[in-house]
Amino acid sequence: MATWVTFEDIEAWQLARAFCQDIYLLIKETELAKDFRLKDQINGSSGSTMDNIAEGYERGGNREFIQFLSIAKASIGESRSQLF
Repeated sequence: MATWVTFEDIEAWQLARAFCQDIYLLIKETELAKDFRLKDQINGSSGSTMDNIAEGYERGGNREFIQFLSIAKASIGESRSQLF
């Protein structure tokens, strides 16, 4: 099993962070910036993904970490759906 020192070491968190940055650039560089509700929703759900990975890790227990990973997975699904 992998051992991490900080949540920043978790590859899933790193990928979620990169996704969040991509969403930010997409909003900034496209007409999505003018759709305030969708912009806020997709920006929030992409950020929530990385936040839930971090929060679950920081709680220090495997059961809670797994629960927060499930929530992060749901948030990334929400982001993917909004991109359609």
